Amino acid sequence: MLTSGAPDVTFGPSSSIVLLDGPLGTELEARGVRTTLPLWSAHGLLQAPRLVRAIHREHARAGAHVLTACTFRTQPRVAGPRWRPLLRLAVRLAREAAEPGRLVAGSMAPLADCYRPDLSPPRAQARVEHGVIARALCASGVDLLLCETFPHVGEALVAAEQALETGVPVWISFTPGPDGSLLSPRAMADGARSAVSLGVAAVLVNCAPFERAHAWVSALADAVGDRVPVGCYANAGRADPEIGFVSSDRAGDVAAYAREAERWVRAGARIVGSCCGTRPAHVAALARRFAARATFSALPAAAAPSPSRSRCSEAAPP
Repeated sequence: MLTSGAPDVTFGPSSSIVLLDGPLGTELEARGVRTTLPLWSAHGLLQAPRLVRAIHREHARAGAHVLTACTFRTQPRVAGPRWRPLLRLAVRLAREAAEPGRLVAGSMAPLADCYRPDLSPPRAQARVEHGVIARALCASGVDLLLCETFPHVGEALVAAEQALETGVPVWISFTPGPDGSLLSPRAMADGARSAVSLGVAAVLVNCAPFERAHAWVSALADAVGDRVPVGCYANAGRADPEIGFVSSDRAGDVAAYAREAERWVRAGARIVGSCCGTRPAHVAALARRFAARATFSALPAAAAPSPSRSRCSEAAPP
């Protein structure tokens, strides 16, 4: 069991695997929706909400146990006054696409830039802003909060602290960046220990090149794998300065990704998915490879309302 309270996420035997979905931004761009900064994947909520829901459904049908709502950029400093309605829409679309027993995660991202840790705001400011976002996601009814793609350990821990205040289960995911230069395996392991001490229920690495992600997975497993599940969802394709990554869904690339994911699992990963540049085909390949171990059960929030939801009151933005 990952955490106390509802909803509960049960991993089952130590050999079981939980499958995450793939990216929304990459798939939206591939289907004709421009995902330029600063809104990035949130453009889909404005231009093509039905497509966002359809992509969620494809990931669910491919085998994903957890669908991450399109809330990576639905925050006040990025989306302005529209942020709250967009956040609620994103969670609703993911919930409508989730099959019974699947979970919806609310994405909490760095406040500035996931590849620019030097732009992370001071702790006091980060605490206020992440707190507002965490409460809004909690109130929208997500099953867990995923603090993801953080290259700055300090800001990641502030986000996790604020997420934990809601009473909703919290996972945290650090990134070393597309070239692996932002966080060393040792620095990420130190951040993981601090995050577990706070009470997060799982620690992951994401937005790393899939061919090199093994080093960070191993570091996380060695540091905290005996206390919480660890995992990885990595990048594929090629970097693009305007939209992040351009996907690569050629059969050989998909197979190579799944083979590398097997190495992560042997190193100790129990949560596996895919990040920038991947497609639903990557999720399907993971589901096939880990079919015998992908045992998962979830108690949706609607089936067992949690008293902790009372902590989710949405304060006005700062």
